[in-house]
Amino acid sequence: MTNPLFDQLFAKHNGMGKPFLRLGGGSVLSYVDFLGLAAQMAHVLTQSSLKPGDRLAAQVQKSPEALALYSACVQAGVVFLPLNTAYTTDEVSYFIEDGGARMIVCDMKAEEALSTISDRLGACLETLNGDGTGTLMENARMMPDVFSTVARSADDLAALLYTSGTTGRSKGAMLSQGNLLSNAETLAKEWRFTPDDVLLHALPIFHTHGLLVATNVTLAAGASMIFLPKFDVDQLVDFMQDATVLMGVPTFYTRLLDHPCFDRKLTSGMRLFVSGSAPLLAETHVQFEDRTGHRILERYGMTETNMNTSNPYDGERRAGTVGLPLPGVDVKVTDPDTGATLPGSDLGQIEVRGPNVFKGYWQMSEKTSAELRSDGFFITGDHGKIDADGYLHILGRNKDLIISGGYNIYPKEIELVLDAQPGVKESAVIGVPHRDLGETVIGVIVAETGQLPDLDRIMEAVRTSLARFKHPRKLVVCPELPRNTMAKVQKNVLREEFKDAFHTDDAGVGPRRSGADMETLC
Repeated sequence: MTNPLFDQLFAKHNGMGKPFLRLGGGSVLSYVDFLGLAAQMAHVLTQSSLKPGDRLAAQVQKSPEALALYSACVQAGVVFLPLNTAYTTDEVSYFIEDGGARMIVCDMKAEEALSTISDRLGACLETLNGDGTGTLMENARMMPDVFSTVARSADDLAALLYTSGTTGRSKGAMLSQGNLLSNAETLAKEWRFTPDDVLLHALPIFHTHGLLVATNVTLAAGASMIFLPKFDVDQLVDFMQDATVLMGVPTFYTRLLDHPCFDRKLTSGMRLFVSGSAPLLAETHVQFEDRTGHRILERYGMTETNMNTSNPYDGERRAGTVGLPLPGVDVKVTDPDTGATLPGSDLGQIEVRGPNVFKGYWQMSEKTSAELRSDGFFITGDHGKIDADGYLHILGRNKDLIISGGYNIYPKEIELVLDAQPGVKESAVIGVPHRDLGETVIGVIVAETGQLPDLDRIMEAVRTSLARFKHPRKLVVCPELPRNTMAKVQKNVLREEFKDAFHTDDAGVGPRRSGADMETLC
């Protein structure tokens, strides 16, 4: 038995001295050096008694060492559980405990807070800082740079990624080796990746887009990456003439369009710009093509499936659509009540099936049965239609999911914090259009009778409890929430009322605020 994911994405590059990661300051990490680093880490995992199938939870800053940890987990047969670096200790605690992590890797600053969890679970705790220091690397440096790859099958789990639920409990999507490998190889072929490509990588590596798409596709092609620690529009501009491909979220493209040096000459060596994780406005498509001559390629995926559809590399890239089903992937639109496939361009719920679709939700068999049909189709929770030419249009999402700057935000989680604050009777959280982020968050509050909530204190509670990307950019106080005859809150009414809350200014640039605006509506 082999280890398909490691063999096909990593091992085939062993011995290659060509650059894999191009870092700031001109330094380069070759494929052979990267794999040697990962092998040393894999020894640390096995000597810490981690066995194939055990979970390793990592909440670490983006770095070459952090990426090597992913490779080490694949080679050792350990299931990788990456966590958003913005999550608070309370948020991280749930993921670690629910996933039953046998090892936790965190920034040294979080070591004390997470030691309580590791002690309770009997898990090992290692540190890894953004500069590559920490106990994990101290231990790894004493290990051999060759590791005997652990045998795994295509059906064995490679990653466990959590996608938040709207009514409380978050769900861990179980992704197999076969899921990840099939998607990487398909995308590399569809997007025409070759060993000569250089991907400008400014995405985080704790979720699907930056880790399981950008990185895996690069590996599948034997290409290179300019590996930036975070998104910085000036750095994108500085490095763009050395790259051939950029994968980003809409924010990348709106910020580039605002940059005075971003023009046709700068992008002359680029062959592909890919956008995903949030809808790209049609006006951004038009402005980008006018400025550079490039047509952005939008695609559609999610944590549970990686990528499902893509606008074509050769052919019409249609703004407002997420393209055509990828080879081997079936997409259909069904009636939400009956599950029957709908004809033509009828609007319904989107379902997908293919080798990219996950194995189910971790320890949630009922939820898995409800969303993953026996014939393999996964009910995505998105609504849309397929036009006459086969292009998929995403027209809405179940359960009022908000996607802001590429991050999934579930209103219920924020509403629970708002509702718990003094003077608040109830709340409703909605997403509204925002040019830079795609969508952003507004919290609508109803006050207890005779009280006026302290909005500054409420925002302080939000900052303490929730990651920054979930913070409302505006809090408003209303006399009551709109409801239907069944007493359900009509969030569609609220979204319509506040749709222009972040209207673009004369320069076409939406507001960028680090905190929330506070206002009371009478």
